[in-house]
Amino acid sequence: MITNPLIIIALLLAIVLVVPMVCRKIRIPSIVGFIIVGCIVGPNGLHLFQGSDAIQALGKIGILYIMLQAGIEVDINDFRQHRNYSFLFGFYSFIVPFVLGVLSGLALGFNGVTSTLLGAMYGSHTLMTYPIVSRYGVQKNSAVNIAVGGTMLTISLALFVLAIIKSNFIYTDAMTTGTLIARVVITVVLITIVFPWLVQRFFKHTQDPNTGFLVVLTVMVVSALLADWSGLEGILGAFICGASMNKLVPNLSPVMMRINFVGNNIFVPLFLLGVGFLIDASLIWNSWTTLIIAVVMVATKLIGKWIAAWIAQKNFGMQPVERQLMFGLTHATAAGTLAIVTIGYETGIFNTEILNASVVMILALCSSSSFITEYAAKRLALQEEARLEAEKTNNQWLMLTVGENRHYELKELSELSELNEPELSSESDWSDAHTLINSQSKAAIIYHPAQPLNTINRLLVAVPRYAEKEHDFISCFGLVRRLSSQIGARVIFYTNEETQHALQAFCRRKGKFLRASYREMEAWEDVLMIAKQMKQDDLIVLINARPSTPSYNPLFEQVPDVLGKFFTDHSYMVVYPEQQTGAAIPDILTGDNTQASRTWSIISTIKKKIVEKIQKG
Repeated sequence: MITNPLIIIALLLAIVLVVPMVCRKIRIPSIVGFIIVGCIVGPNGLHLFQGSDAIQALGKIGILYIMLQAGIEVDINDFRQHRNYSFLFGFYSFIVPFVLGVLSGLALGFNGVTSTLLGAMYGSHTLMTYPIVSRYGVQKNSAVNIAVGGTMLTISLALFVLAIIKSNFIYTDAMTTGTLIARVVITVVLITIVFPWLVQRFFKHTQDPNTGFLVVLTVMVVSALLADWSGLEGILGAFICGASMNKLVPNLSPVMMRINFVGNNIFVPLFLLGVGFLIDASLIWNSWTTLIIAVVMVATKLIGKWIAAWIAQKNFGMQPVERQLMFGLTHATAAGTLAIVTIGYETGIFNTEILNASVVMILALCSSSSFITEYAAKRLALQEEARLEAEKTNNQWLMLTVGENRHYELKELSELSELNEPELSSESDWSDAHTLINSQSKAAIIYHPAQPLNTINRLLVAVPRYAEKEHDFISCFGLVRRLSSQIGARVIFYTNEETQHALQAFCRRKGKFLRASYREMEAWEDVLMIAKQMKQDDLIVLINARPSTPSYNPLFEQVPDVLGKFFTDHSYMVVYPEQQTGAAIPDILTGDNTQASRTWSIISTIKKKIVEKIQKG
């Protein structure tokens, strides 16, 4: 056994570096590779490493990372649309394996308590293979969001069964149950309300991604500690922490990039190695009973999880490849199983044979889950790529700020909005900005950042009449939808009734769903109603237009004055759709173009003449 800490660190880093390269060569998932290598070099293999406290601690952070990442990367808009599906799938994914587990346990000759705890173990699952989904870029798929959302319910139900059985064996005082409930309530309030509020306040005062990464890491660990303290498991605390901070850590943000890099390259591999350390291959051929129990365990969980995924596919109208992906994601097991098995063994509910068979089951299910998830994610990614390619446009964007150079904020907005290499600029005043925008036909954004994007709670979007008739309005809508998805902000559209119908149709598109609410705004001069309804953490979005376009309104010329007077303390964007070059100038007499109300047109004309008189005089 190696005891020199520097040699241990060197070997661990070498394993983390080499294993993924070898796995790619022999075409097996790296998750399987790390577990096998851990089995070979661990205490039950070559004995190069002893399961030290340091490695176990780092490995513990690895599984917390996986759960945190799953919670953060949930598409909030899609989850809101499919939340009933998520809870329904979570119920399927728990109850079917649970019932099969109880029956198989009784068939093996175990008593009712042991069989019930085995059923709970089969019902839970760990999102071990989620990094594969993330790597292929299909984490926004509805099937993935439903599976991730259902995970919270399966873990909760499994731990609930564990808590009941554990309390019967350990707790006798009725007051203990009340204490546990109080601890759970305190934990949930802190993780879902207090911590996100504190992190949001912190992000408002600093945009340093390194500091932000450390803050998220600290909150994750504290959430896991609170979950353990309340009688739940740390993995559930980490998952709830990730879900509660979903909007504060956008998937394309620098903080998320650091979370993915450190987790996927350090903590998660060390966790997988730690799982390998637990496996004793000699048990497979030294004890037929252990092997039989392990085979029954693997078969029961595979059958149960597959049936749950099949029922979900039929009920939700999904593709076969989405069923495969849900099945691949939800039959891997690690942290939840280890927690249940450890407690079951310590309380005498499980014997040594169940303990050893469970470790063998973990290896088998992690391996099969890795292959199935990789296969399904790759197929789904190819389908997504083909669909996106069919919708792809050559849209170019111009992004600029007025008054000061805010290159970093413009770049952050472009990344979160997934814009394709936009042109960035900074103009000294609004006149120069308008000159630049009117000299080009590309879509444009004037952005005023008053606070970081990940601290925004709502997007208040003012849409003028006939905006849906603009040549490139769909790109402006897509900008709002993607930004809302990335930062988890609610969307409120202010527009007239006809345009509202068009927006509702856009919001209902399959795969492009956007949950939004609507406020009536008959004329553009009513845009000031937003000022009365806006809150501190709102982002104002004004859909504007260039002259001689269908939705152009002369009152758009007053936008700089309105923004400077009423919205200067808030973040805002003025968005211009791309102008179709070579198009005929609309005839205002045909009725296809809207103009300002007659009153405001007269006022604008009089104001213009007065200004001209003053300048001449």
